[in-house]
Amino acid sequence: MKQKTTALFFSLLIVLSSSVSVTASESSQATDKTALSSPITAADPAARIRQLELAHTTVNGVDIAYKLLGDSDKPAVVMIMGLGASHMLWGDNLPYQLVDAGYQVVLFDNRDVGGSQRFDENGQPTIWWQLIKRQLGFEVDAEYDLTDMAADTVGLMDKLNIERAHIVGASMGGMIAQVVAAKYPQRSLSLVSIMSTSGFGPHLPAPDPESSNMLTDLATNENEAEAADRLEKRGMYPDAMPRQIMSVLKSGDRTEQVKTIKVPTLVLHGEDDTLIPIPHGRYTAKLISGSKFVSFAGMGHNMPESAMPGIVSNMLNHMGGGH
Repeated sequence: MKQKTTALFFSLLIVLSSSVSVTASESSQATDKTALSSPITAADPAARIRQLELAHTTVNGVDIAYKLLGDSDKPAVVMIMGLGASHMLWGDNLPYQLVDAGYQVVLFDNRDVGGSQRFDENGQPTIWWQLIKRQLGFEVDAEYDLTDMAADTVGLMDKLNIERAHIVGASMGGMIAQVVAAKYPQRSLSLVSIMSTSGFGPHLPAPDPESSNMLTDLATNENEAEAADRLEKRGMYPDAMPRQIMSVLKSGDRTEQVKTIKVPTLVLHGEDDTLIPIPHGRYTAKLISGSKFVSFAGMGHNMPESAMPGIVSNMLNHMGGGH
């Protein structure tokens, strides 16, 4: 039943995407330009990070798992991963390049994924009903929304005694990062929004069916037990995806909120992204006064090795290069 419900959700997303928000996720297929992937193509792209022990703290009544890289006296970079994905999906490359450049990097798992508190006991949303409610103009029901996950991010900073940080987010993590920058500007040194969106609306293109089908396959693999085990080892948690997508839907089109962002902002996007097409990135940058937009040829909804030098150099220039 869960598989059929999730499949129904993604099928409806294609039909309703002109007015329904959809977000991204990442899998291990990094070489495909439309793949939902971690940045690196090695057998274990997060081998170094995997060796680090998870720490835990309670934030807003939720157990949040995190790891710290680098020295605590360095400027902090908080990295927020996307839909159904743990911190492992960042891989080793980008976080450790930031550490080498003179930053402390905070990696953590959003609520409902990885080592953080899971909400599996609450079951899955009745997706067809929530989509009908949204189409009729009613608020959808969700266990949590992007504002809650943004509050988790800032709450974790509080627990770690980090007053301000560069806030970096990919895909749904970019949406959360945008909320942090808008609601907590005093805590945000800068914003880096990667392959993300201010919210799907009629003014922005829908994801193409092929990319959405990839997302469907990820969430509804026929061999559920085996697939779930394999995906979790890579840092993906399909059971959380329907609940997290409902959190995005509940948050709606955030255009007006994104317009209020005043912190220095860098928007990065792949020119070949067919899940969150590049106009979403351009539109996000247009909304934020003084922001910089950079696109990468050959980059889809992933961060391939070919794009990594440009991603890192743009981020370091944006953030000031560390100390």
